[in-house]
Amino acid sequence: MRTLRFDIITIFPGMFESPFNESILHRARQKGLLDIRIHNLRDYSLNKHKKVDDYPFGGGVGLVMNVEPISRAIDDIKKQIPKARTILMSPGGKPFNQEKAWELSREENLILVCGRYEGVDERVGLHCVDEEISIGDYVLSGGEIPAMAVVETVCRLIPGVLGDENSVVEESFSDPLLEYPQYTRPRDFKGYKVPEVLVSGNHKNIQDWQRQQALKKTARVRPDLLKKLELSDQEKLALKELKIG
Repeated sequence: MRTLRFDIITIFPGMFESPFNESILHRARQKGLLDIRIHNLRDYSLNKHKKVDDYPFGGGVGLVMNVEPISRAIDDIKKQIPKARTILMSPGGKPFNQEKAWELSREENLILVCGRYEGVDERVGLHCVDEEISIGDYVLSGGEIPAMAVVETVCRLIPGVLGDENSVVEESFSDPLLEYPQYTRPRDFKGYKVPEVLVSGNHKNIQDWQRQQALKKTARVRPDLLKKLELSDQEKLALKELKIG
């Protein structure tokens, strides 16, 4: 059995208590598949007030996180796990996607650094971490929520975490298509009925329908993803007829 260890550096350790003690992540930790350790960055500050930020050189609005306590925290963690891959959660980082999640799931140890305030001293990205990752083109108050997103996404890919391993393969973004529509009981809700093909019992027709619906949804919502997919002539024609291909 392989255990993936996350060490998360933050000034708000309390933010992680509930999310990491519920549902899939909680069960993964109980099984020994996931080891999550939270480190309070202020514990690595030599300032008597435990400050970890200061005004930026050259002026500007807000405060910038200091390089020294972050470097000290990383060095301390690496005394136990020297080969840990270290990541700064940053809006200026490379986009996080399912492909990156698969890549990270193959690691044994990951250190996530959560930024705050107006940013982090540039020397952290240049000299203290292996890479910077962004979960989207928007601004959050800090790197804590992005770190949670990375942990959950990567955790789901660890063998044994999900009850049905096929779930990982079928989910959106595990291949270039968004996931097809899903239905459950009741078959008729206020006149909105489950498509007949799904209750037909014909598995070939069901699979064909699911593929078609996945193509339609992807073309409508995320047409950029279709560029990564080899479509049959029939599928290309069908998308053209819908005026979305």
